[in-house]
Amino acid sequence: MIGTMELYAKGASVWVPDPEAVWVSAKLLKDYNLGDENVVLQISDGREVQYPVVPPSGLPPLANPDILEGENDLTALSFLHEPAVLHNLRVRFLDYSSIYTYCGIVLVALNPYDQLPIYGEEVIDAYSGQDMADMEPHIFSVAEEAYRTMTREEKNQSIIISGESGAGKTVSAKFTMRYFAVVGGAAQQTSVEERVLASNPIMESIGNAKTTRNDNSSRFGKYIEIGFGRKGDIIGANMRTYLLEKSRVVFQASQERNYHIFYQLCASRDLPEMRVLKLGGAETFRYTNQGGQDSMQIPGTDDVVDLERTRNAFTILGVPPDQQMELFRILAAVLHLGNVNIQASGRGGDRSYIDGEEHSLSVFSKLLGVERTQMAHWLCHRRLAVGGEMLVKPMPGQQSLEARDALAKHVYGQLFTWTVTRLNSALRAQSEQPKSFIGVLDIYGFETFERNSFEQFCINYANEKVQQQFNRHVFQLEQEEYVREELPWSRIEFSDNQPCITLIEGQLGLLDLLDEECRMPKGSEESWARKLYDQHQRNSPSPHFRKPRMSNTAFIILHFADMVQYECDGFLDKNRDTVFEEPINILRASQSELVSELFQQKPVGGSMSISGGKSSLPNGSLRSGPGKRAQREHKLTVGFQFRQSLQLLMDTLNSTTPHYIRCIKPNDLKEPFMFDPKRAVQQLRACGVLETIRISAAGYPSRWTYAEFFSRYRVLLRGGEVQTQEQIQASCQRALPELIPDPEQYCFGKTKVFFRAGQVALLERLRAERLRAAGVIIQSWVRGWLGRRRYIKTRWATLTIQRYTRGALSRRLADLLRYTKAALVIQKTYRMVAIRQMFLMIREATVTIQAFTRGSLARRQYRLVVAERAAVLLQSAVRGWLARLAYRRVRAAIVLMQCCVRRRAARRELLKLKAEARSVEKFRELNKGMEVKLMQLQLRADQKARESVALRETLQAERKAHNTELDALRGALVKLENQLENQLQTQQSQPSTAITEGETEERRRAEEKAAQEILRLTQEVQALWVERDCLGKEIEDLTTRLLEQETAQEESVVQAVAQEGKALTAELDEERRKYQGLLREFTRLEQRYENLREMSMLTEHSKGYRRTDSNQSLIMEPPSPSPMSPPFSGPPTFPATPSSFGLPPFPSPEEVRRVSVTSPTAERRAWLSSDTPMDTLMENMGVAKDSAGKMTGEDLWHAYDAVRVANKFLENQLRSQHSQEEAELEAKRTCSDPSPSADQQYLVELVAAREQEVCRLRRELKELKHTVTLRRLLPQTGPVLAQSTEDSSAPHAKAGTVTGLLECRKRDEAKLMKTLITDVRVDSVLSLPPGLAASVLFLCVRQADCSGDEIRARSLCTAAVTAMKGALKKHCNDVDMTALWLKNACLLKDLLTQHSKQDEDLVPLTSDLSELNRALSDLCIQAYQQLLSISETRLQPIIVPAMLESEMIPGLSGSGVKLGNFRKRAGSDPRAVERNAGETPSMAAVLRELSALHAALSRQALPPTLMEQAFRQLTHLLSASALNSLLLRKDMCSWSRGLQIRYNVSLLEEWLRSRGLQAGGAVALLEPLIQAAQLLQVGKKTDADAQALVHTCTALSTQQIVKILTLYTPHSDLEERVTLNFIRTVQGLLKERSGGQPPQLLMDVRRVFPVTFPYLPPPPVRADQLDIPDSLKISFLRRP
Repeated sequence: MIGTMELYAKGASVWVPDPEAVWVSAKLLKDYNLGDENVVLQISDGREVQYPVVPPSGLPPLANPDILEGENDLTALSFLHEPAVLHNLRVRFLDYSSIYTYCGIVLVALNPYDQLPIYGEEVIDAYSGQDMADMEPHIFSVAEEAYRTMTREEKNQSIIISGESGAGKTVSAKFTMRYFAVVGGAAQQTSVEERVLASNPIMESIGNAKTTRNDNSSRFGKYIEIGFGRKGDIIGANMRTYLLEKSRVVFQASQERNYHIFYQLCASRDLPEMRVLKLGGAETFRYTNQGGQDSMQIPGTDDVVDLERTRNAFTILGVPPDQQMELFRILAAVLHLGNVNIQASGRGGDRSYIDGEEHSLSVFSKLLGVERTQMAHWLCHRRLAVGGEMLVKPMPGQQSLEARDALAKHVYGQLFTWTVTRLNSALRAQSEQPKSFIGVLDIYGFETFERNSFEQFCINYANEKVQQQFNRHVFQLEQEEYVREELPWSRIEFSDNQPCITLIEGQLGLLDLLDEECRMPKGSEESWARKLYDQHQRNSPSPHFRKPRMSNTAFIILHFADMVQYECDGFLDKNRDTVFEEPINILRASQSELVSELFQQKPVGGSMSISGGKSSLPNGSLRSGPGKRAQREHKLTVGFQFRQSLQLLMDTLNSTTPHYIRCIKPNDLKEPFMFDPKRAVQQLRACGVLETIRISAAGYPSRWTYAEFFSRYRVLLRGGEVQTQEQIQASCQRALPELIPDPEQYCFGKTKVFFRAGQVALLERLRAERLRAAGVIIQSWVRGWLGRRRYIKTRWATLTIQRYTRGALSRRLADLLRYTKAALVIQKTYRMVAIRQMFLMIREATVTIQAFTRGSLARRQYRLVVAERAAVLLQSAVRGWLARLAYRRVRAAIVLMQCCVRRRAARRELLKLKAEARSVEKFRELNKGMEVKLMQLQLRADQKARESVALRETLQAERKAHNTELDALRGALVKLENQLENQLQTQQSQPSTAITEGETEERRRAEEKAAQEILRLTQEVQALWVERDCLGKEIEDLTTRLLEQETAQEESVVQAVAQEGKALTAELDEERRKYQGLLREFTRLEQRYENLREMSMLTEHSKGYRRTDSNQSLIMEPPSPSPMSPPFSGPPTFPATPSSFGLPPFPSPEEVRRVSVTSPTAERRAWLSSDTPMDTLMENMGVAKDSAGKMTGEDLWHAYDAVRVANKFLENQLRSQHSQEEAELEAKRTCSDPSPSADQQYLVELVAAREQEVCRLRRELKELKHTVTLRRLLPQTGPVLAQSTEDSSAPHAKAGTVTGLLECRKRDEAKLMKTLITDVRVDSVLSLPPGLAASVLFLCVRQADCSGDEIRARSLCTAAVTAMKGALKKHCNDVDMTALWLKNACLLKDLLTQHSKQDEDLVPLTSDLSELNRALSDLCIQAYQQLLSISETRLQPIIVPAMLESEMIPGLSGSGVKLGNFRKRAGSDPRAVERNAGETPSMAAVLRELSALHAALSRQALPPTLMEQAFRQLTHLLSASALNSLLLRKDMCSWSRGLQIRYNVSLLEEWLRSRGLQAGGAVALLEPLIQAAQLLQVGKKTDADAQALVHTCTALSTQQIVKILTLYTPHSDLEERVTLNFIRTVQGLLKERSGGQPPQLLMDVRRVFPVTFPYLPPPPVRADQLDIPDSLKISFLRRP
């Protein structure tokens, strides 16, 4: 305690109570001294307070160091108390978005009220096989721990899930079962896992409802036992239910709903099969509309879809459709019963009656098959026994309504019980008894309301029992740890709630007194309350029982979680749980078999239910006539049966190893990631998490191994260098008494040192002080050294400066003298230059003036000449313009008319083409006649060219005519001018007296008119010039736009071609992947068939063995899809019932069992030989039947038919998908506008080529029906012997035309396959040349083909394929042999392909071997998949240890140890330390496996592209597995570990590059892991770091980056934790980059890349060129 007091120093962080936040953080403003009455604190909001140090609060709790903030295990905290737990949960939930946290053996789960991507199959794969302490907290981790403990210790396990309504219990149980179904799946599909998962939607429909706290609240508790076989696979399950809330059937509070199934039926009322139920909307029924209109629909759910899911689940569990409809009839009848109107009558309302035309009662009676009048009578009357006589007494209206509601609850309770029983019969293990099981308990949490009644009493009583078991288990684990470490320990006191349990279930306890009062004829709640007060308050007072002050009909119980006041009102009626016998007798006589069966069952105590009134028959009693039976039934009260079932549950839990999950509801508003501390603390106290903390803190909560303690606190220890474990332990034991004087605060174990609470914080303070003192000494020495260095540098710098200064002064004087002399020279030169420049300037000016003067005179003379010439040109231009203007107008009119006519015709043609383009037939004709269309387009282009040539010729002719006319006009103009000149000369020659005044005036007018005409023509010419400029600009703009449009069109064509090419390539890859997945599914079904055949053979040879029901179940079960099936666009859904194909329904399992087990052999054969629904289904699916004589086992026959039907169904579904994709492609092509341009023509040709490739692949897929058949694989059928006719057809090639062949006779075929393939020795065959077996087989096939024996050629190929498949199965774990047969299959396929083509150099095969070539392609894919499967199986266990955990850089991880990070979880396997001490796989092991595969492929000379594809697949597995594990392990997210990971990945990169495998994309797949390692090493503080991080980590998703930053944990004091502000900054930057991508946390490990086999024409093969060793023993082959 003294050591703890020292921690209350100035600046220490503590927690103080707060009314709103429960606990708030504060800092000490001064040191605390022993004896101080107050502590001065500063609250986080800045207020200063005086905290009183008085009992019982004492000193405020200390806060944990910042390095422990967000710890994933609460028990690893240095200070274990309520505020530390609450703060740690809040930080993980709000800041890190982590909903799971460990608390010792308890997993605390907070409901996020949001969908999180942490439950996918990739997460299951990441947690499968991993240690619980190594991974981040997760519900899958708890499930994996339970599964591993069960398989390792062969002991039953239990997972106890508890919490309030809305805390997520149902979802947690569902995810737990899903995990077991995945990891516990059998090697061969048995559909047991599917049945276990199918029980969830059924139980949710009939047992879950919407409440004010939860939209999908489980209104019952259940305990599911999942049985596992010897191999750890699920073989069966069993369910027990508790506490069904039947009162919800007849009453719902506001904003609540009845059970989901009622609303699902009402929503599906319009379905054809549901119309007989006469249902309306949910608002029309009294039992479904009490919660209000707003609660009818749950947001985000579809009741119609949910009902379909429920019906599918019933079908999977073997409930036939007619029985499902009977069940729905009963549920609908319950709804109609609630609408029955019972009216009061008589004096004072002592009687009641039902109207004779009551519609609801008529529908109720019709649905249940009972008499309406009898039901109407006994709903309003009851039978009494008076004096030995039976009397019928009418009931008042209120009592009749209560009887009606009691009947409804009773019917629903019986239906619920029947459904659970039916599910258990379907889930029961039939082939063998479970070796062990894992139980999942989903039960109510502690409840307290304003008014608590019998329901809350039973729930809290159950929680008291579960909490007692939890406390004792936690205490036991703590004591086992101390005993294992041989610690001297004293008994730890813990809160035992046995007195409270004794108060409830003990002698004269609450339940005993309640049952006694129920047996009293006139018992009442007041009398029972008085007995409680007398017994437990006066006679033998109990500390857990109190009486309220203001009530005499209530009592208070002090539960472990809280004090609860119960109201006695209703306890007796709910405990009696009675219903009248008369309506039950009517239902027993129902015409419906299911209704009659429901009410003829005997009372069962395994399934308990409680209600708010009169409830079910098995759980209560019947009110009937007098007699001993009635008295016995009165003893079967609800409390008595519930106590018995609860005791059975506790016995089951105590016999198993429990695992606890505590679900916490963070807020009552159902808001995502909102934390209410008050509600959280209340639930933490109620669910026992704080009790776990208290028990842990009472002992030694902090535990360190000696090596960890020595590594962390090496600075506090003394002594020299230590190396061995004994020296480390001795050093720790010597140093601890000096560090912690009180020996009670620590204890030494065998392998660990234990500390009490707070001592680790004290050691941290001492370590910090020691490091600080050492830091001061180091600083003093460093500062002295820096000072001396600084003085020496300053002295040297001073001398250097002086030396350089003196030199600079001397150089300055020399420069001054030099500058003075230079100045004189410059002055002289400058003056000379200035005078010379002035002279030159004057001379140049004179010459310039003269030149300008002379030029002016010359230009004036030139302008006169030009003016005269311009007049002449102007006249000629004007006349020419007038002629051209007239011509242009005529031509424009003609062109306009032609354009209008052509536009009209083009529009008509366009409308016609559009109409034709919309029709599918036209598109098909276009596709069929593409060559014709191209020819038409070419002809049209030629026609356009000819028209263009004709137009050019016409234009040239017009231009010639125009020039001719222009010349003529010019000649005429010249003539006129000449005439005018002649006239002038004549007039001038005449005497002047001859010119009259009239002529002078006329001449003047002519001149004025000519001047005006010239002016007008000049203006028109100017306008024409302007118009020409405008037209030129328009032409340039149009030309530019045309070029831009052509460029854009070319770019769009190129982009369209690229996009279409990418789409077709992606479609091609998807088709390949689907086909290869289908082939993988076929291989799995083939293996399943082999197993069934072996089992059938064993059963035939074993004596006294009779077939069990599980074997017969294979006959009627439809084949379920495998988890490894190819991902189609949707999961392959088989018809729910055979009636979907128009068939009669399958016989029930009971009928099959009767026929197969109890009937004689003849009858059994007759039943099997009749036309079963499977036969009819095979006929409808187009699957041929086999004769019964070829099949020896009944199970084998039916399994074979079922597999063939499944294959046919998959083939049909694949065909429909192909047709749909083809239709979409045709629609896309229809929308495109084909034009005759060269680019679009190239696009059309490219699309046609791609389409031909797709069509080829589709044809290959359609040929799957010839391959996916199991007939050839059945040894019972034998080979089909076809008689070859010698006179069928003449051979196309003779044996003599091809030489170098080998001949295999018919009788030697089996010998050849056995010698060459099946029974060959491994060492001898690996020494042969690659592909020798394929070459020999091809030569034999070639010889048979040349001989004209096509049947023998096909027989040889078929036998070779079958033998190679057998060899692959025989060597299914040998990489070298698998690679060898992959090479032979590829080579044989290439040889057949090469010789199937028409080639001048080769003689083609005459036989049609295309089907066998397809079989060889499938064999290649199968061998390739087997090769990868072997490598993946070997790599999977060593990926994480080698790439993440191995330390290839020695000493890097020892730089620091994180505080508190090494405390192992309580209850973990103690042998884990021994296992971890062994050798850890390193990168050398990974590279060794990869090298072995590469050597095997290289030895067989396989193509490099195939090797690149194989290593691309393996690299994806390595990268995805390592990254997924990194994202789920906090201990891996540190700087040093990032450096180790990057180094390990670099080794893998170097290995890939050294083998030349980087070209196939293998190195690129490592980029996410590389960026994750870089993310751990880069700076994570400033905004610049955030931007650089976002730009660098492009291969990681937003969720992955944030997850790594959240998990980043410093492993030394030199590092810092990533701040929340930095994480938010990164999230903001990543939102811009996300672009609406779906959230992705983990990579898909199961992703499969499709493989393509390159066709490489092999060299010619001849027998004389082959080196066949004698060891093969194939000398029986002859050379013709």
